[in-house]
Amino acid sequence: MATIITMPRLSDTMTEGTVATWLKKVGDKVSEGDILAEIETDKATMEFESFNEGTLLHIGIPEGETAPIDSLLAIIGNEGEDISALLAGGAAPAAEAPATTETKKEEIATPAAAKPAASLPAGVIVVTMPRLSDTMTEGTVATWLKKVGDNVAEGDILAEIETDKATMEFESFNEGTLLYIGIQEGNTAPVDSLLAIIGPAGTDISGIADNYVSGGSTQATPAAEETKAAPAQAAAAVVQEAPADGGRIIASPLAKKIASDKGIQLTQVKGSGENGRIVKSDIENFSPAAAAPQAAAPAKAETAAAPAAKTYVPAGQIATEEIKNSQMRKIIAKRLAESLFTAPHYNLVIEVTMDEAMKSRGIINSVPDTKVSFNDMVIKASALALKKHPKINSQWSADAITINYHVNIGVAVAVEDGLVVPVLPFTDGMSLSQIGASVRDLAGRAKSKKLLPSEMEGSTFTISNLGMFGITEFNSIINQPNSAILSVGAIVEKPVVKNGQIVVGNTMMLSLACDHRTIDGATGAQFLQTLKQYIENPVTMLA
Repeated sequence: MATIITMPRLSDTMTEGTVATWLKKVGDKVSEGDILAEIETDKATMEFESFNEGTLLHIGIPEGETAPIDSLLAIIGNEGEDISALLAGGAAPAAEAPATTETKKEEIATPAAAKPAASLPAGVIVVTMPRLSDTMTEGTVATWLKKVGDNVAEGDILAEIETDKATMEFESFNEGTLLYIGIQEGNTAPVDSLLAIIGPAGTDISGIADNYVSGGSTQATPAAEETKAAPAQAAAAVVQEAPADGGRIIASPLAKKIASDKGIQLTQVKGSGENGRIVKSDIENFSPAAAAPQAAAPAKAETAAAPAAKTYVPAGQIATEEIKNSQMRKIIAKRLAESLFTAPHYNLVIEVTMDEAMKSRGIINSVPDTKVSFNDMVIKASALALKKHPKINSQWSADAITINYHVNIGVAVAVEDGLVVPVLPFTDGMSLSQIGASVRDLAGRAKSKKLLPSEMEGSTFTISNLGMFGITEFNSIINQPNSAILSVGAIVEKPVVKNGQIVVGNTMMLSLACDHRTIDGATGAQFLQTLKQYIENPVTMLA
């Protein structure tokens, strides 16, 4: 039987919500746990999860539109089921539908129907390990910012939690006193494990943690359900809405979606909202010409940390150190192994003359407040070459090869725990100075663990550069689901032959690792030829 899904109350102060994105369309099959839509509240954008199975029969609120809580959001039922009666009375709350898990969820989310769990003292809230990314199965508490006995206000940051993609600030949706910490700093636990207990000061919570671990009813509290209803995007918004220090981009999810649709880089837009937050009107009123100087501004330099002192080891003595694998390192190991052993890799290598590129870079960097690196030039040239060879910009699946006609280049950045790949959306539409400013901003925030998961998703091609370390040539493992990755070596001064004469020249080695399931050798070679032409003659990038 069909079930009515209403606009949920995803925060204590929420009175209406905006559907930022539908992740399912009418006719799609829906499983329990699937994300139906991303909903923008007054505090964050949250992924809204289905607690029912069936077919999505009706969408009541289109993307970009706002509606009050309890408005008809969607109807899920059996394929071909007649829902005309439900549509006729679509304003009815979900409580009138059969008492499914979804209706129970809505009752929990609505204060008027909220009922505290019988096993919990009044006002006590159980907070669980949140799911902060779509691939997260467990999290590590990097730092507690509150300790037992501290007062907690709504919006306070409780802890920094390390996921498989980044370290993120976890915000409290409740007020009270921190009565219990379930996961100590440095410890890892699965999603939905007992993270903390919040309630009135002096409340006796003896036995609650044991009951929760043994499957007690404490999971039915508003806080636990609210935490489950706010996975990756909820935590991302905590970082987005923080004060704009360290070069962070602060934007509402709806503004980000509109900017993405229009191909506008958020680094160019000046926000008019609180703390410089970019809102919908800023994107709609954006003028690219006025934003050019801002995009070209160099990123704030980071202060280099002093190197740690080395442990003294007497000569002739065996010494070892065991370093616990971080969540990031575990996921990197898993995904690289999967990539190498599932995708048939092969590598194509080409040598590029860099003399003209060096001259062009010198002229560009002579312009005040402009700084362009050779890596920025390679990124720009790669984006243009991908537009001419879209098969390189592809993805493999068992049923079909997806050709991407948009270009989102991921740039590999080395951080303390491994390697992350922030993404430059619509790279082909960016100028060299915009690429340079964006890469410096993303790399700086990657090293300080301030990147959002959304800033590391959606790449169609990846570039890895070890030239700054003096590496002249190397091969990379493909960053799936991409079909190729470009490895960039150092510029080397050496004797070269020009017009039959041996002269001093500057060259650079490029190695393209390809997935043979999607890219044939000739296709990869043609891409490298085009890339070589752009880099050796930078003026052609303006054509």
